[in-house]
Amino acid sequence: MELKNKRVLVVGLARTGVATALFCAARGAVVTATESRGEMAIGENVGKLHSAGVTLELGGHQEKTFLHQDFIIPSPGVPADFPLLLAARANGIPTWSEIELAYRFLLGTLIGITGSNGKTTTTALVEHVLRTADFPTLLAGNIGTPLISAVENTKRNTITVIELSSFQLELIETFRPNVGLFLNLTPDHLDRHRSMKIYGAAKARLFENQTEQDAAILNADDPAVTPYAPAKPRVYWFSRKQRVSEGAYLHGDDLMFRRGGAEETILTRGEIPLVGAHNLENVLAAVIATRLAGATAQDVAKGIRSFAGVEHRLEFVAEVNGVRYYNDSKATNVDATLKALDAFPSHILIILGGKDKDSDYTVLQKPLREKAILALLIGAASEKIEKQIAASVAIERAGTLHRAVEAASQAARSGDIVLLAPACASFDQFENYEHRGRVFKDLVGQLKPHRVAIDSGKSTPTGSGRS
Repeated sequence: MELKNKRVLVVGLARTGVATALFCAARGAVVTATESRGEMAIGENVGKLHSAGVTLELGGHQEKTFLHQDFIIPSPGVPADFPLLLAARANGIPTWSEIELAYRFLLGTLIGITGSNGKTTTTALVEHVLRTADFPTLLAGNIGTPLISAVENTKRNTITVIELSSFQLELIETFRPNVGLFLNLTPDHLDRHRSMKIYGAAKARLFENQTEQDAAILNADDPAVTPYAPAKPRVYWFSRKQRVSEGAYLHGDDLMFRRGGAEETILTRGEIPLVGAHNLENVLAAVIATRLAGATAQDVAKGIRSFAGVEHRLEFVAEVNGVRYYNDSKATNVDATLKALDAFPSHILIILGGKDKDSDYTVLQKPLREKAILALLIGAASEKIEKQIAASVAIERAGTLHRAVEAASQAARSGDIVLLAPACASFDQFENYEHRGRVFKDLVGQLKPHRVAIDSGKSTPTGSGRS
């Protein structure tokens, strides 16, 4: 695609917007970047953008700016139905997501992964398995590095593994992964998409441009996903509960892979280092993707065994006074929190709350009643969560994460689990879920072991705990 002298508007100057503006400017485009925030909020990127020749429109948006472009690239955080984007499309101006633009320059093979939960873990696992098997790989997308930033490093033999959100997929045109994975579909982002039908359709655009030479991988155990199985690409299924004709499934404790009538054992369930049934599903999906990409069964098993997990996703932080602390800040919706609760047998003190996404927290009542000791509520959604989980577990309105960690450390005793799995977005008190997770880990790191007093030859902790 030729960008030279094209008039390009980038909407939003977070990480993806900045990367997109610099990419287009470097290729001779006439770039304007518009952002509702002021210069102070953009920080050091203002200088980088000015140096690259990008025209900045800060502190608000002007309709005339949107109507005099060759195409527009909104950042993922900008809704597709933003009125000025609708006005531009009504005037025939193409509006693409950043992944659509990046795809037009990308070389090599593309593996795209979406779903309501498990995207980050599965994306990182697929890339890890392929990299340890000596394939040239790149990791990009919603997992941290914008796809547009990876383009320069791709070659004909590169395998790019990309995490994809519904926000990114809703504005594609030609974007086409060679292998597409749709992991699951549960309520999320309904404050933006308005209905599960719209949300699911955005996710399913992953398969829209695939051909007979491509592969689609879907969750056979998720009735919300199965209707989205596409007609053109080869379809593979993964399942914890049933044998599949093509794909990966659990047979007893063995993870099996089937293709073209042939079947092989990859590894056993006990060899998987990740906790939780949901991670078993993620591993099954990764088995299919990596085998289709050319990794041997032995390489796949080796990669899975050596995978250390993903930061902020059921990440073990520390054990203090016999209490284990886990960071699942990536649990930004209710279903992710349900999966986190399912990963532990009992004795959980859970930190919930943040920015509500029009979620239903009543479904947390049963697992909280069965497994939790205390729910510590933080952030803007605290009142709604308290009303919807009342009577299922003891509740403390901590307000802030600092206070929640402090209260949890005082209430927990040896053998308990303190779990940050908020079921909410982070934007009320933090920059993003990564920021929230880092703060949690820092707070846990500041906890001190109980002092030990010696009395008649017996050691007893003098710190606070439950009676």
